[in-house]
Amino acid sequence: MSTATLNPAPPHVVTSPPGAVRLLAGARRALGEAAATPDALERYAFAHLAALRAAAALLADRARPADARRRRPTSVWTLLERVAPEMQQWAGFFAAGADKRAAAEAGLRSAVTRREADDLMRDADAFVALVETSLGLLAMRSA
Repeated sequence: MSTATLNPAPPHVVTSPPGAVRLLAGARRALGEAAATPDALERYAFAHLAALRAAAALLADRARPADARRRRPTSVWTLLERVAPEMQQWAGFFAAGADKRAAAEAGLRSAVTRREADDLMRDADAFVALVETSLGLLAMRSA
């Protein structure tokens, strides 16, 4: 019997910035909150927040500071398209839901259906897992 069978594989080495790892942990917590609430408005808002945090994690890992003279407020989704072109469809998808998230957060009952909230939660979970994978982290699926 070789010693390789007795020794476990070395733990995964995280090379992403600690801020990115914290943002992804926050994304997973937001998904957990989305799954735990029966309220469609809260579920939608938490799921969208999870996607925002995952996008911010990817930006924390890949983005480089811009020239201070050119800084203007920019959407996370716009920045994501620039920094991670492979995420363009996801960025467009979540950007399109930003107004619904704002309406849900404002408590407008007609803003989001239960089905839309459930669908967004699944999509956000898939996006968070994709970001985790792209950062070289093990995707740990929520519920």
